[in-house]
Amino acid sequence: MTTRRSFGLALAAAAALALAGCEAPASERMLVATATANPSAIPVVPAGDLSTNPAGMVSPGSPGLDGPEQNPIPVAQQVAPPGYLQENTDVHGIKCLTKEQMAFHVHTRLTVFVNGAARQIPAAIGIAPPLGIDQKPNGMFFINNGSCFAWLHTHTPDGIIHIESPIQRQFTLGDFFAVWGQPLGPEQVGPFHGTVTAFYNGKWYVGDPRNIPIGYHVEVQLDVGNPIVAPEHIAFGGGL
Repeated sequence: MTTRRSFGLALAAAAALALAGCEAPASERMLVATATANPSAIPVVPAGDLSTNPAGMVSPGSPGLDGPEQNPIPVAQQVAPPGYLQENTDVHGIKCLTKEQMAFHVHTRLTVFVNGAARQIPAAIGIAPPLGIDQKPNGMFFINNGSCFAWLHTHTPDGIIHIESPIQRQFTLGDFFAVWGQPLGPEQVGPFHGTVTAFYNGKWYVGDPRNIPIGYHVEVQLDVGNPIVAPEHIAFGGGL
């Protein structure tokens, strides 16, 4: 049986502690290892799932300020509160374990726009409380500990999905949304309804967004409604 929780209030309280200068003791922090830069981890997308980008796209504007992972955090409201799995439960075969799993460690970036406006992907998706919080300058923070970590999770609201698994397998965007506990489909992203335009590494993805493969330095953008925003690109800073 799959069990997941949403804890927007808990994360808000945790963030408040971070801003007040309270954080987990160094002995409790989980170190984030350098990513596994394995070329075989780069997903292969069938050519039929990609198409020429639609006309009339608008500029994405500023991607935001660089966060603790040296990747931009949009100045925007979040898509939905973070959700997580309870310890020793699973969804889509993805477990929540007490330690981060580093056998297969790569990163994907997810960006979401709703009617042309950016939305944040929240920190702590896939990380169960109580949370360890590392306070950073400018009111930013990094979630560095929790009671368990799903194999797909986020540490900051920069959209970086940490894929940290004891096995190498092909994960999908649908897997991540299942861990998050949010719906995803051709007409919905989280609580937002409308036609979904998806981009995979800058190209229009015309298949079901739940099937988008995620992996090493993949960039995924989801636009709900119109206008459609031209796909962003980042350089994956911070050793990711």
